[in-house]
Amino acid sequence: MRTGVSFVHDLATDALRLIDPETAHHAALAGLRAGLGPRARADKFPRLRTTLAGLDLPNPIGMAAGFDKNCEAPDALLVSGFGFVECGTVTPLAQEGNPKPRIFRLGEDRSVINRLGFNNKGLDCFVDCLAARAGKQGIVGANVGANKESADRAADYVLGMGRVWKHASYVTANISSPNTPGLRGLQERGALEDLLGRMREARAPLEAAHGRRPLFLKVAPDLDDVAVADIAELVPNYGLDALIVSNTTLQRPPQLTSEYRDEAGGLSGQALFQISTQTLRLFAQALQARLPLIGVGGVASGLNALAKIKAGASAVQLYSAMVFEGPGLVARVLDELDGLLATEGFDSIAEAVGADLR
Repeated sequence: MRTGVSFVHDLATDALRLIDPETAHHAALAGLRAGLGPRARADKFPRLRTTLAGLDLPNPIGMAAGFDKNCEAPDALLVSGFGFVECGTVTPLAQEGNPKPRIFRLGEDRSVINRLGFNNKGLDCFVDCLAARAGKQGIVGANVGANKESADRAADYVLGMGRVWKHASYVTANISSPNTPGLRGLQERGALEDLLGRMREARAPLEAAHGRRPLFLKVAPDLDDVAVADIAELVPNYGLDALIVSNTTLQRPPQLTSEYRDEAGGLSGQALFQISTQTLRLFAQALQARLPLIGVGGVASGLNALAKIKAGASAVQLYSAMVFEGPGLVARVLDELDGLLATEGFDSIAEAVGADLR
């Protein structure tokens, strides 16, 4: 049953869908910063408590990178019930991103296409916001990327990691956006070895100065079996602590019906669920529990979240579903996920991880 407050949030979500997607996104962030978002206890369900790469999470549902690019509202998101929040992607220098329009709602398909292109205010602004959280509770990660015009993209990742390390709960290197030309080439074996080697070298003095932080890598769903095998072989050897599977897809499933289905960019939302979950499953099989996985792509319910977990994910992130379901979605997902775990006889998230692969 909806409360009066949730009804107001649902009305606000409906109103935001009447304006263009990028304006609606900025309005949603402004509302959160003003304290107008929903409130839900992240630790309401003891069964959902879990650990991820040494991080103690009140629940396994996180906000994916892309929503709060400049780290402007992480605490409002935590208050809405998320177990952890990932801000970014941030690049060393501020950049405008690609020309507008660059976000398209595929309403009939409960999906989104974006070609934003790492639009953000840059590291200086991001780090100021992140540092302002000093002393506050909650897991807030920083997702770092490379500038479009960078002559040395690996150096951008090293720089970003170094700047956010002191203030972030964890750091993610995003090498899988389809909207920065050539960026996904960093997933190829030679380029990935160079990047991970340079990040490993830079990590040691950061840990000596500021303590350990988990380091994650975010990969694309559009990887063939060879690429999955290469990445699964490399990442444990370079000290990474988890893989995020996955970013948006360049694929266009034949069932899409929206008039915007052929727009260029990365597809997310419901249409990404099966594609990303299959890639997640492939990584779980290749890694054989050597590294935890975070499942992303098309999560809009507790049932979706549990499917990711049973396919091998230790935690799950969502974003696009909030475009259609509103900010109260996370509380509904948590309630449903707790009930599903109880029904299926799982006493914890950890018990359910990879259940479909056993």
